[in-house]
Amino acid sequence: MTRTLSLLLATVAALGLDAPAFAQQPAGQESRSPRIEGESFQAPAAPSAGTSIAEKEAPNTEYKPLLPNQTRAPEPAQKTEFETAVVAKGLESPWAMEFLPDGRMIVTEKAGKIRLIAKDGTVGQPVAGVPKVDSKGQGGLLDVALSPSFAADRTIYFSYSEPRDKGNGTTVAKAKLVESDGKAKLDDVKVIFRQMPTYDGDKHFGSRLVFAPDGKLFVTVGERSDKQTRGQAQDLTSGLGKVFRIDTDGNAPKDNPFTGGEKAKPEIWSYGHRNVQAAALDNQGRLWTVEHGPRGGDELNRPRPGLNYGWPVVTYGIEYSGEKIGDGQTQAGGTVQPVYYWDPVIGPSGMALYDKDAFPAWKNQFLIGGLVSTGIVALKLDGDKVVTEERIPLEHRVRDVRVGPDGAVYAVTEDDGQIVKLTPKKGS
Repeated sequence: MTRTLSLLLATVAALGLDAPAFAQQPAGQESRSPRIEGESFQAPAAPSAGTSIAEKEAPNTEYKPLLPNQTRAPEPAQKTEFETAVVAKGLESPWAMEFLPDGRMIVTEKAGKIRLIAKDGTVGQPVAGVPKVDSKGQGGLLDVALSPSFAADRTIYFSYSEPRDKGNGTTVAKAKLVESDGKAKLDDVKVIFRQMPTYDGDKHFGSRLVFAPDGKLFVTVGERSDKQTRGQAQDLTSGLGKVFRIDTDGNAPKDNPFTGGEKAKPEIWSYGHRNVQAAALDNQGRLWTVEHGPRGGDELNRPRPGLNYGWPVVTYGIEYSGEKIGDGQTQAGGTVQPVYYWDPVIGPSGMALYDKDAFPAWKNQFLIGGLVSTGIVALKLDGDKVVTEERIPLEHRVRDVRVGPDGAVYAVTEDDGQIVKLTPKKGS
């Protein structure tokens, strides 16, 4: 690739535009020329922004952002006041939750159980028929999503670290949720997708499931963490470190960026990801993700078809030992800069778009769970740029975040097995 073409791609990526078709090339062939500097790209100013930043801790690295407001954006001038109440407790390492149409909640527990929670907070007995999971380390039963036509077909989709011959891997299955005589079970369990290759490890499984407006399913995964596997995030023949897009039977849609190729996995939507454990749609129906960085470098991205998000060639983080990752590059031609990053990390988990009216200040903001920051992080965007970041302290490891039909915000706390409801503070 010529330097001119490399710079053009870099400009496209820096501006957050969709890349032209010639950018969709196999990993390892993109140029590593430095991307252009970002002084001409100004972040929009938010009238609600204050004069201080949300992040109070010192960074782990000396890396500088390429773009304005790409990290350490200002916090709002007026913080949102809220009250909390525990609406369910007694869960064992809960990982994900969704609201059922009748207002109950369905929750996954890491060890391999699915539970239904009544509207009064009563935690039901485990749902029968859940496949065996490998719950070592970061593995286990992971995300759950309702079929877009759940009210009619009662189908749920779930991801989990599947025990396999010579290792494990992230797997997606679907099943019918059947209830009778006060009991619930999964019928017609069918595996629809397996992340390959299998690897014998206990880290970086991902995984979030998000249905797009067209009914296709986004599946996020990790690159299994170890140095011998992380490079496969750049390999289009590998399923490690990717965002996938499949149909409800697990097939690759014909309009995916790498269909028709001889070697690339056709289910791949985007690549160069580390460990994506947060994903949600914006109010335009576009996918956004937050992935775990190493020491520093958690990233907010808007994955687009065929684009390379850099890991492990490009990152704003460092090894836990303090050493550089690779050549210590934070930018490179042919890779997309994160829209936003955190150093130190927040430990991203579940993610939701706030689309209700109870909290007007959070309208159309992303709410991201923080395992390390022990709360929720609210991001306000103008276009595709972050303009404010607000920290919502809960003093617990937040594993998932959901917006309820009542407009309240619900946080799943991993360390004490609770679901906490956030409502506006009375009189605020």
